[in-house]
Amino acid sequence: MPDPLDDPPPDPAARNPIGTHVLVGKGLVAGALASAEELGCETFQVFVGNPRGWALSPGRPAEDEAFGAATRERGMRVFIHAPYLVNLGSPTPTTYERSVASVAHNLVRAAQIGAEGVVVHTGSFVDPGTDEAESRARYAAAMRQVRDGLLPALEALGDGPEAPWLLLEPTAGQGRSLCAGVEDLAPYLDALDHHPRAGICLDTCHVFAAGAPLDEPGGATATVDRVLEIGGPGRLRLVHANDSMDVRGAFKDRHQRIGEGHIGAEAFRELFAHPGLAGVPFVLETPDSRTADNRDIPLLKRLRAEAHTGASV
Repeated sequence: MPDPLDDPPPDPAARNPIGTHVLVGKGLVAGALASAEELGCETFQVFVGNPRGWALSPGRPAEDEAFGAATRERGMRVFIHAPYLVNLGSPTPTTYERSVASVAHNLVRAAQIGAEGVVVHTGSFVDPGTDEAESRARYAAAMRQVRDGLLPALEALGDGPEAPWLLLEPTAGQGRSLCAGVEDLAPYLDALDHHPRAGICLDTCHVFAAGAPLDEPGGATATVDRVLEIGGPGRLRLVHANDSMDVRGAFKDRHQRIGEGHIGAEAFRELFAHPGLAGVPFVLETPDSRTADNRDIPLLKRLRAEAHTGASV
């Protein structure tokens, strides 16, 4: 399967497919795929187990095969989001071990259903108000855990073109984040030796909460420029398109509908116009984005069209 970022077609829907996170419900085909089609998705994201639990839910081979065949036939690009409990920086051995197992399991499931990648929150470490030297030591220990946990999972993917990507999603900066915002991607990727299957998922709400100036003219462009500078070509694989209920730098992960938060719609049109995002899907995680009367999917499609015609909202 060719890499969709290598030579993205001029069609805007193929250049930047738009969709949302959907529920599996009745199953991958009868639930997730059916919902995505009803919503007019060109791409979509799912959980393949309980997002707030540790159980490693096995797939059903016949359903996995049918789902993969159906999404390929429709040209719909699929992503998996790892459970929210995953924290590879946790000082609690049980949490860390379960996190490693969960990431590895979700990567296997991605290969089984034909998903392009698995989104994983980059995690945090515990620092109970100690001095600066102790805080640095705890951070370093957490980053060693990240390396020890993720590199074997990445190596297990192999180097085939159809192997799924591990997509690192920086957090909003709450708590003691290991990777909050754009600049923290550099040491995180260093810890993984810039593995060729370690990609990036840019969540607009998260990076804005961590201080990225998406609300300023040119701010979205500058943010993507820096991500590409840090990661290199082909590593930014997915955008989580979310506005923010809170102001820039608030370190709060509260998603808002596109254009109704502090980021604003203009930032998303700017992102669609960025040449470095050619071939990169946009997946919504906003309130009501998976309801039949949602406004965000049509709005993003309009902003995408305007980004290539010069029209305004």
